[in-house]
Amino acid sequence: MNVHDKYKPLTWWDKTYIPLVIDGLSVTLRHFFRNIRLHILNVLGIKTKERGAVTYQYPEEMRPLWPRTRTLHRLMRREDGSPRCVACMMCETACPARCIYIVAEERPDVQIEKQPKIFNIDLGKCVFCGYCVEACPEDAIRMDTGIIDIASYTRNGMLLTKEQLLNIQPKVENYVARPDLVEGQPIY
Repeated sequence: MNVHDKYKPLTWWDKTYIPLVIDGLSVTLRHFFRNIRLHILNVLGIKTKERGAVTYQYPEEMRPLWPRTRTLHRLMRREDGSPRCVACMMCETACPARCIYIVAEERPDVQIEKQPKIFNIDLGKCVFCGYCVEACPEDAIRMDTGIIDIASYTRNGMLLTKEQLLNIQPKVENYVARPDLVEGQPIY
């Protein structure tokens, strides 16, 4: 069976692409009038199960984040306040953008052999893939801060050092447990 045998040839009407344009416009208009109806009901104070399309007025209004959203990195601490990182270089090796730079030093504690002397992340190169978090055997690095507004005027401002990474505190107010979902609706 030839590949072309299962497709019927296009007719003159199909070659004009008018049916496809009409289908696309019908989908667009259906969404448009549905959202207008839902917004008018919302303005009138009538609650519905569905939600219309929502525009968040960033930065005044933050978009709710899922708990699994990968945001700014942070380093975890042990109970004694030292970094949990053992400088195994797994995160540096797993990083496809090569934005993590680690220099190890000996640790005075005999239980743990090494600790990072230098632990830098260049956010200008980072693609926020999360491979560093997945590769870490000690759960020393996380991307759960809820901080998504990362900007700087210089390249050096995008370089996070070990001290900065240890002092970042998560913003839990940016996360939502689970946004209201309508059954059968896609999650955007």
